[in-house]
Amino acid sequence: MKAIKGKVSDGLQVGSVISTCDNSGAKLIKITGVKRKKTVKGRIPGAGVGDMVVAAVKKGRPDMRKKVVYAVIVRQRKEYRRPDGTRVSFEDNAAVVLKDEKGNPKGTIFKGPVAKEVATRWPAVIKVANMVV
Repeated sequence: MKAIKGKVSDGLQVGSVISTCDNSGAKLIKITGVKRKKTVKGRIPGAGVGDMVVAAVKKGRPDMRKKVVYAVIVRQRKEYRRPDGTRVSFEDNAAVVLKDEKGNPKGTIFKGPVAKEVATRWPAVIKVANMVV
């Protein structure tokens, strides 16, 4: 996992329910934790584009429901600023479910665009994506 240039604002909190944009079998996931994020003592970390989260599957195929999975946030509604000055926001919040902690995606098809910040940090996810914004 590489670092992202610039500061992506955290658009999602722990407890947020977001949809997935892949064909892994999960439809809705609830964020329960954010991996590799440092905060002040006692503060619950937020998640933004490119962050790995731990989530529980709320809706989906029966074999996927109630499972704890790793996921990467690929879109967020909250506007964030890129180093070149452009501001980016998407229509929805979306994530991609991962097979393992190394960043290999479980699904083989992604629907919708994926943020460029994800491309720099998670190369395995971008190999499957068809549109990078």
